Amino acid sequence: MIINKESIISGLVIPVFKPLNWTSFDVVKKIRFDIKKAYDIKKIKVGHAGTLDPLATGLLLICTGKKTKIIQNLQNLEKTYYATFYIGKTTPSFDKETEYDNTYPIDHINQNLITEAINGFKGKIKQKPPIYSALKVNGKRLYEIARKGESAKIKKRNIQIFEFKLLANNLPELDFKIKCSKGTYIRSLANDYGKKLNSGAHLKYLERYSIGEYTIKESYSLGSINKLLFN
Repeated sequence: MIINKESIISGLVIPVFKPLNWTSFDVVKKIRFDIKKAYDIKKIKVGHAGTLDPLATGLLLICTGKKTKIIQNLQNLEKTYYATFYIGKTTPSFDKETEYDNTYPIDHINQNLITEAINGFKGKIKQKPPIYSALKVNGKRLYEIARKGESAKIKKRNIQIFEFKLLANNLPELDFKIKCSKGTYIRSLANDYGKKLNSGAHLKYLERYSIGEYTIKESYSLGSINKLLFN
């Protein structure tokens, strides 16, 4: 990929590795700032095609210039994740952002139950997004409502799970490869999966491996992008 002033303005789709504890918008702001400083540009369009939670890492597609017009198309692409579900404990956010709120038994869980639960999520399903998310209800972000200790009516959405594969069974941790449609919350999948096991679960680890044909293998670190811009 050639990164220079002309290519950035005409438009690039840059596969970026989002670090842990960065929001997707933090990455956009950092790259936009570096572009403006490197090329002395006052204004440049920069956006991302699909949010990754701060506690998730992996592939984030950053679009510049005229390529920001195809963000919606990129968001519609299938995505692949590698995830670890922690079985037996739940959190209000469905991940490690919040403290444990409940503990459940896991002694009854065997391989047959694990497989049966997986099969219950394959294909087209309805999923309720987590209350700790950036979705808006009545003009307010759900996470803002959650942090105030308030509740909100969240509608289920149609999603599709194309692949849900167990990679390792190290109870209380289960490792999965998940290929899914846009709008899928892996945190919600972890929470719902725990219920299918007659237990509870939360998302311990998440890495986005691919978006359509883009993969993490060809992604750039923020540091390498900075070097390309200023060299």
